[in-house]
Amino acid sequence: MGERCCAVLRVLVLQAAWALAGGQVRYSVPEEAKAGTMVGRLAQDLGLEAGEAEARRLRLVAQGRRASVEVSGASGALLVSSRLDREELCGKSAPCALRLEVLLERPLRVFHVQLEVTDINDNAPIFPAARKNLSIAELSVPGSRFPLEGASDADIGANAQLSYTLSPSEHFALDLQKTDEDGESLFLVLRKSLDRETIPVHRLVLTATDGGRPSETGTMELLISVVDANDNAPQFNQSVYKVQLPENAERGTLVIKLNATDLDEGSNSNIYYSLQILSPQEGKDVFGLERNSGEIRLTGDIDFEEVNLYRLQVDATDKGTPSLSGHCKVVLEVLDVNDNAPEVWVTSLSVPVPEDASVGTVVALLSVSDRDSGANGRVRCWVWPAAPFGLEATFAGSYSLVLREALDRERVSEYEVEVRAEDGGAPALGARRGLRVPVSDVNDNAPLFAQAVYTVLARENNAAGAELARLWARDPDEAGNGRVSYSVWEGAAGGVGAAAGSGWRAASSYVSVDAESGRVWALQPLDYEELQVLQFEVRAVDAGEPPLCGNATVQLFVLDENDNAPALLPPAGSAPEAGAVAAEAASSSSSSSFVGPVSGSGTLWAWAAWGAPAGQVVAKIRAVDADSGYNAWLRYELWEPRAKGPFRVGLYSGEVSTARPLDEADGARHTLLIVVRDHGEPARSATATLSVSLLEANEAALAAGSSLASSGSGSRSAVGVDVGGAAASAATNVWLVVAICAVSSLFLLALVLYGASRWAPRAAVLSGPGPTTLVCASEVGSWSYSQRHSRSLCVADGAAKSDLMVFSPNFPPPPPGAAPKDTQPEPSALLHTPKHPNPDWRYSASLRAGMQSAVHMEEAAVLRGGAAGPEQQWPTVSSATAGKDVQIQNICEELMLTAVDVLMLLLNFSSVFYV
Repeated sequence: MGERCCAVLRVLVLQAAWALAGGQVRYSVPEEAKAGTMVGRLAQDLGLEAGEAEARRLRLVAQGRRASVEVSGASGALLVSSRLDREELCGKSAPCALRLEVLLERPLRVFHVQLEVTDINDNAPIFPAARKNLSIAELSVPGSRFPLEGASDADIGANAQLSYTLSPSEHFALDLQKTDEDGESLFLVLRKSLDRETIPVHRLVLTATDGGRPSETGTMELLISVVDANDNAPQFNQSVYKVQLPENAERGTLVIKLNATDLDEGSNSNIYYSLQILSPQEGKDVFGLERNSGEIRLTGDIDFEEVNLYRLQVDATDKGTPSLSGHCKVVLEVLDVNDNAPEVWVTSLSVPVPEDASVGTVVALLSVSDRDSGANGRVRCWVWPAAPFGLEATFAGSYSLVLREALDRERVSEYEVEVRAEDGGAPALGARRGLRVPVSDVNDNAPLFAQAVYTVLARENNAAGAELARLWARDPDEAGNGRVSYSVWEGAAGGVGAAAGSGWRAASSYVSVDAESGRVWALQPLDYEELQVLQFEVRAVDAGEPPLCGNATVQLFVLDENDNAPALLPPAGSAPEAGAVAAEAASSSSSSSFVGPVSGSGTLWAWAAWGAPAGQVVAKIRAVDADSGYNAWLRYELWEPRAKGPFRVGLYSGEVSTARPLDEADGARHTLLIVVRDHGEPARSATATLSVSLLEANEAALAAGSSLASSGSGSRSAVGVDVGGAAASAATNVWLVVAICAVSSLFLLALVLYGASRWAPRAAVLSGPGPTTLVCASEVGSWSYSQRHSRSLCVADGAAKSDLMVFSPNFPPPPPGAAPKDTQPEPSALLHTPKHPNPDWRYSASLRAGMQSAVHMEEAAVLRGGAAGPEQQWPTVSSATAGKDVQIQNICEELMLTAVDVLMLLLNFSSVFYV
């Protein structure tokens, strides 16, 4: 044991020499080293700093079999972890080298360590049997040789070099022959003739001693029986037979047929054969010998990768008494065929791979081997599909699976990668190893709405909390990166389209967005008369880090309901206290009729002259509806009297005119009940009572003049006029001149202001992409007058914009007494169509009321005595302008029209006065 320990120490000292060749570290350790024996300072030899081995997780990866060594995490030393038996690990192979892989993380690196296990003399020689029986004829001549089975030693090198000794005998000696072809052959040599009668049995001890220090020995007892008579043994024609057989030979294949001859006669020449396996001992179940024919056949499978050479001994024995034997050797060489496919192992796998991983990132480490030899063992590898991963060879049989292209989890969330290996045999054999490489998500996609602009239609008077729309933004990321929350964003351009004077209100005061579902709720009932268009932005934000967001614009158009009844307007020039029922005077140049309110009464008064022709306008009923479109289109009906009378009402103009010439047969006074209805569903209405008095022409003119003077001075009662005195006439003339000058100045001032506002720079019209929206007011498609002269759209900068309402240019059938067809405007004059296709009108459709100017024009025509029938006055569509400009323009128009009215009234009054 002392010498063995010294040998171990010497090996430990010598193993410190290692070489770095292609990244390999080599160590050697004797077998049977105790657990914990340090093989080498691996961390230091790899160039690692103190503590770096443990921090970077230095560890071993064995290939195919247990390595019996381990790496100390603290010191980084390579230690023996379990019993090392060279014979168990490598058998008779020399040298016995274990190939290990060392992994080092952050960054990932691989080193190859070759550990050579050196042999010590720990195995004694062993004979096939403890006793060997030999029969030798007494007639055997001195020098006869008898083969013996030698001992085997599991060690290698000098420890397996055997020498033999035989116990002292005068008749026998040992002869050991060594050849390159068949190795060692041991013979028992007869030195002296035998005499069965003197010594019938010889007992000898054969001792085998190996060359180790200390040496080990093994013994076998030889029991030699001396047989009389048969003195010729069978002989083979060759002492050694060499045979080659491929490893894929099937069972039952003939290996060789042997033939031995015996010179004796009779039973002494009858031969039978027996087989003995010299090496390896496991071959006894592989071969079978036919006793009589001498044929050797395969009874098992042969494998070049396990045993590539078999040595067999065949004995030919005669049937003489005693029997004699002849011997020969059969050396079988196993030829390699390509019967082993390559093997692929995954030694390390780093998954999942983030989708933003850089090109060149190592995903896995692979090891490839083939048990065949030569071209059959040369392996080539590749990866399928070729993208986005590839293989890079690091060392012989070692590969790295690396990233070749950028990843996108939203396109491919997981890859099924297959590593393929193929050897160089014919036919070639291949192997495949599948890898599943999932891709982890990063927040690289912002939520995206299906549309940039959503158009939502909602009827007014909806319930608070009603769902208006549902928005959805798609985020292809997963988990929190794809979880979207919604909110109304006040920071972008957007806002409320409200009636002029209503003030700015944020979109969040009208609507709310559910953070999870994206549903848009109404916070309060919507009123079309207050709000026509609500524009706001909805923001979708994901829960990633950092969060990403997307926006969508929502245009909410409020649809009008018929929730307002028509309202009657007071006649021009009357006091505001006249109430909701009013009438407007219309007179000819001869002052044949007039209309005006009666003091303290809701009845309207009108005067008509006897003999007025048919179609003469007596009065005009003015009404307005706060609704829009079809709901605001008004019609006028004469409710009472039901019978056919001398008066009629224009269906759409509200003008009360004579149905036929008036004569003395008609009564002096007529009371008319006029109903004003809209076209809504259900329809709403208002009524007006008009009392028409029939007078002589001069009386009607005088009454009209008195009434006009009373209206101009603000009086509610009828006023009498004294035309007799010259002083009154002079005073009246002076007053008329002053009034005319004042009105003319007012008219010029209004004209200047109107021109300034008309040609002043306009604010840009809010427009954008989207479908053209045409809102039809009714089945017949007429324009209607709205009480609100303009609608405005409020955007983020707070500027008011005029609205535009577009209707279909269809016209209702003309009422009785209406203007001829050729006096109606062409449809193309009523609609303004944008030149570019598919415009997006971001303002609601409403009517800019030109009705008021039309009313005053009709009044002027009546006062001038125009006999033509009433014309339907159609407002034209104006483009959107700034709210302030529209208000100034409206004021200027009102001033101009008022000045014209007053001027005409003064002229009329002057003419009546002089009459």
